Amino acid sequence: QVQLVESGGGLVQPGGSLRLSCAASGSIFRVNTMGWYRQAPGKQRELVAAIFSGDSTRYADSVKGRFTISRDNAKNTVYLQMNSLKPEDTAVYYCNANINSKWYQRDDYWGPGTQVTVSS
Repeated sequence: QVQLVESGGGLVQPGGSLRLSCAASGSIFRVNTMGWYRQAPGKQRELVAAIFSGDSTRYADSVKGRFTISRDNAKNTVYLQMNSLKPEDTAVYYCNANINSKWYQRDDYWGPGTQVTVSS
C-alpha cells in the first residue's frame, strides 16, 4: 500500500507565506506526477500546481508568480511554497501523486488534506 502524508498547513495573515510538504511512503516502484489540489467550501476541487517526472511544472493562473512547486525524488516528497497569500487561497489542500507500486501497476493516490486559512 501507498500512503501520502501532508504537513505545513495552518493560519496565516494576508501577505504571509506557508510551505506545504507531502511525503509518499509504502510500496513504491516509481513516483510519476505529483501535485497539489485545493477545495474551498462550496467549491469544486481544483488543481493548484503539478510537477512532472522531468520536473516541468504547471500552475493555476490564480497562483502563478506566488506559489512554487518542487520535489525531492530521493525522499518521494513534493513541496508547495506559498507566498503573498490571499484570503481567497483559504481551502483544504490535498496532495496527489501518480505512483507505480509495481512496474505494471499505476494508480493515483490522495493525501487526507491540510487546512490553509488566510485571515487577519
